Amino acid sequence: MHIGILQTGHAPEPLIPEHGDYGELFPRLLAGRGFTFSTWSVVDGDFPESVHDAEGWLLTGSRHGAYDDLPWIPPLEEFIRKAYAAGVPLVGICFGHQIIAQALGGKVEKHPGGWIIGRQEYDFSNGLGRLALNAWHQDQVVELPEGAQVVASHPGCPYAALAYEGDRAYTIQPHPEFDARFIEGLMRTRGPGNVPEPLLEAAEAELGKPVDQARFADSIAEFFHRAKNRQDMAASG
Repeated sequence: MHIGILQTGHAPEPLIPEHGDYGELFPRLLAGRGFTFSTWSVVDGDFPESVHDAEGWLLTGSRHGAYDDLPWIPPLEEFIRKAYAAGVPLVGICFGHQIIAQALGGKVEKHPGGWIIGRQEYDFSNGLGRLALNAWHQDQVVELPEGAQVVASHPGCPYAALAYEGDRAYTIQPHPEFDARFIEGLMRTRGPGNVPEPLLEAAEAELGKPVDQARFADSIAEFFHRAKNRQDMAASG
């Protein structure tokens, strides 16, 4: 299955030599699960010609806000709406989670409680149980769009993961693609002056604990393959 990655931001430059940019993290996360990948850097104005240029779309994280007045955000929202209407499945991570909700009628705001960073535990209602994943965000979805169902929550983020009717979209606020080394790098490069020191210290104390990257990668893969099977069945009549 061919997945198009819509890259909506760039990793901090000091981290790219070791980890790669945001568009490179997901082929590693989803390796061995039946996918090929192409990447469009929409943050730089590079868009696919059609929502059918891939069989599914994955929207990455970004340091930008979904509500920011940036020239690439309105065309990205329009692309999301077209893909959703055409039944081409969407997966959104962090900013991707937010921009999909916003494009479909939801609302995104800065969380009044501030930043949520590092290893966090999320309660899933779709059979995954409790998963530990790394987070790095201040914004979050505060109003759901029509057709979205909450499938994971966190004390500081009630709409932590959403599933949309008809297997049209599956989105999550934390970052299953971020391992401990990447979080440590974000703490060094984007933490000072932005994230309160007590939160950085708390995240540092959790760096050695395991996270459930592989389990959530399996969940993404299951969503994409299930959505494609539905498409194929519908196409065959």
